Amino acid sequence: MSILKLRGSALEHAAAPSYAADLLTLTKPRITGFVALAAFVGAALGAPHGTSLWHCAWTGLLVMLCSASASAFNQTLERDLDRLMERTRERPVPTARVSVRDAILFATVLGAVGVAGIALLCNLLAAFLALGTLFTYVAVYTPLKRYSSLNTVIGALPGAAPPLVGYVATAEHVGEWAWALFAILFVWQFPHFLAIAWLFREDYARAGLKMLPAMPGGERVTGRSAFLYSLVLLPVSIAPVVIGIASWTYLSGALVCGAAYAASSAWFALRSNETTARALLIVSLFYLPAVFACVFLDPLVRAQLFG
Repeated sequence: MSILKLRGSALEHAAAPSYAADLLTLTKPRITGFVALAAFVGAALGAPHGTSLWHCAWTGLLVMLCSASASAFNQTLERDLDRLMERTRERPVPTARVSVRDAILFATVLGAVGVAGIALLCNLLAAFLALGTLFTYVAVYTPLKRYSSLNTVIGALPGAAPPLVGYVATAEHVGEWAWALFAILFVWQFPHFLAIAWLFREDYARAGLKMLPAMPGGERVTGRSAFLYSLVLLPVSIAPVVIGIASWTYLSGALVCGAAYAASSAWFALRSNETTARALLIVSLFYLPAVFACVFLDPLVRAQLFG
């Protein structure tokens, strides 16, 4: 029996994540990786002729550090709620694998390096936007999740900011593509978040978080809300063509992507279950990279970038 116990403890020890892996978990790497991509796209579209793509990549990396900081602060502030939810109770801070002090220090360093780097490498306006985005996510959106379902609207603001910050970082002003990408990301988030919230509605209800599917009567209207937002996204996504900064190439791709998103949202609205919610979530994850690709394939954009 003692040998079995020793073997069991050894296996548990071997399976335990390293401290470095726990710190990486605090940054939510899949989300911050997407943030880096979105910021890079914005930076590339705002960059003057002759700007190196490496400069745009560094800009994306610095914006990513700000996002990683926000994620680490978020997990620290919500450690009591994370302990109540199945999908989050094994996170580093709720399990005390990373102390609150270390998590706050780690988040502070990430945010400071990100904001200071943007100020030094790019400009102060972009740095202030990055700092404002970080503040909104941590100090407004995170606590609001406990009190109001409007947290989704507030959370969509910093969620849509990466391409805006990236654009301003290279252009030093807010241009048409910056607003266009901000609007697309802002609206895109609602079906995406609603699908996630529906899938984990029991967890959110257990923790007392005010997510629409977890609220009384909210489960019935979640699908319809997701579908309505997907319809709003269609005209928003073709705005670059209307204002003359993209052509039919982008238009064709954006309409195809938008139709797929609307179709998956409609399926979720008609039959709200785990299968349709996951299908909507998967389509949402493909939507933005596909739209970004359509942007760079457009002749007008290529002429702007490469002359």
